[in-house]
Amino acid sequence: MFGFKTESLFGQTKQLEREIDQFVDILSEVGLVFKSIVSLYLNNGNSDKFDGMVEQVRGMESKADKITKEVERTLYEETLIPDARSDVLRLLEHMDELIGMYQGNCYHFSIQKPDFPKEFHRDLISLCETVVNCVESLCLTVRSFFRDTKSVRDDAHKVTFYEKESDIQFSSLARKIFDSKLPLDQKMHLRYFVEKIDRICDQAEDIADEIQIYAIKRSI
Repeated sequence: MFGFKTESLFGQTKQLEREIDQFVDILSEVGLVFKSIVSLYLNNGNSDKFDGMVEQVRGMESKADKITKEVERTLYEETLIPDARSDVLRLLEHMDELIGMYQGNCYHFSIQKPDFPKEFHRDLISLCETVVNCVESLCLTVRSFFRDTKSVRDDAHKVTFYEKESDIQFSSLARKIFDSKLPLDQKMHLRYFVEKIDRICDQAEDIADEIQIYAIKRSI
């Protein structure tokens, strides 16, 4: 439709490609660990294993920061398609914020210790699965942008699909929480956690929209 060019953004260099791949790998892995963390917390509460997994996310976020610095250095050493440098830096910054959102949610569970009644467990786990699927689709969108932009639109569409599904699940779970007989302060507390998880999808969709704009710029 847009007549996208399909050449790699990196031209002849493979260094940037490897670094970007490593960063996207971390984003994907953090999501999978996050999903396991929420499930583990609901079943066992704060445990040594839970704390270890939260620490694992912290280490992965730190590794992502180091890769970002390596990418910044490489960007100024390599010749890229015109205007690509600023787009790559901005994209990495926003993806790093996404990793931070995952990490922040992990810390909130660790510190605030929300008491989710068992009747809400299945819905919360389902929401987390949708959020992770949304970010996984974003990872595909990112890889498409750096390798072959003709696939960007299709992959970004999946991000939007999961974002809408997340909104539906969030609204449904929030309604169930407030229709329950829990004290109002607990209802507000649980809604806060559900909303913070849902916002990960909002960030993922914003990034996917951003990537589509970058891809269109490259096609002109």
